[in-house]
Amino acid sequence: MKTPAGLQALIDDGVIDEVLRPLKSGKEASVYVVRSGDDVRCAKVYKDMAQRSFQQRVQYQEGRKVRGSRQARAMGKASKFGRKEAEAAWKSAEVDALYQLVGAGVRVPQPYGYFGGVLVMELVTDADGFSAPRLGEVELPAQTARDYHRFLVRQIACMLCEGLIHGDLSEYNVLVAADGPVIIDLPQVVSAAGNNAARTMLRRDVGNITISLSRFAPELLDTHYAEEMWALFEQGELRPDSELTGHFTFEDGAVDVDSVMQSIIDAREEAIIRQQGREAAQAED
Repeated sequence: MKTPAGLQALIDDGVIDEVLRPLKSGKEASVYVVRSGDDVRCAKVYKDMAQRSFQQRVQYQEGRKVRGSRQARAMGKASKFGRKEAEAAWKSAEVDALYQLVGAGVRVPQPYGYFGGVLVMELVTDADGFSAPRLGEVELPAQTARDYHRFLVRQIACMLCEGLIHGDLSEYNVLVAADGPVIIDLPQVVSAAGNNAARTMLRRDVGNITISLSRFAPELLDTHYAEEMWALFEQGELRPDSELTGHFTFEDGAVDVDSVMQSIIDAREEAIIRQQGREAAQAED
């Protein structure tokens, strides 16, 4: 295939040897399968975002650390320089998160480096060596769904222990690898302590995964892991090995439970809309 412009520099510099095929494309990035020596990896080429998308990302960027006060002020004013700095921060956020989470034992793709707007990382594969499917593309036995749910809740809790929330987690950015689920797509990762919407985003992430897997194990809808782990997090008691039960007592009784369930339903609809946008962008490429 013709080498994409964003990857030619990596070939020239010897970072990769060959672009094998496109893997997926969306509004924010295009991903390609590449060869680096004897290894097959993937390269994520980030796209420059328009003003519309910049405004949509403000809620995710709240609480993120930037290089200095000048950059922070410019980002807050959304000036030309500020948008450029926000763009750079948006692209590097995923790289930083991947290295941090791999170090913490969270199952995300292993990063191999970030080169001029291109993230080179592990190609996640299934048991037959093909590109792993998304969680929403597979049929699961009930017990496997329960096991995947337990595993993913644990991964979300481990991320929270690192002070991070995915912010856009759904069945569309969890891959089913040979060794189980792998969480992908983290450019919108949220600071748990620094973002006012952190609790809502955590609830949405857990809710998306719960609704997806409840297709095979309906009783998962009766669990409340997000509220349980957030309460522990606020008390400074959440640990990677904390025993989570999925049970939580709401102060306001059934009304509060209803609001939680509605937020999960809303999150599910948002995930579907985002996926439709990704598919539309891929069709345009």
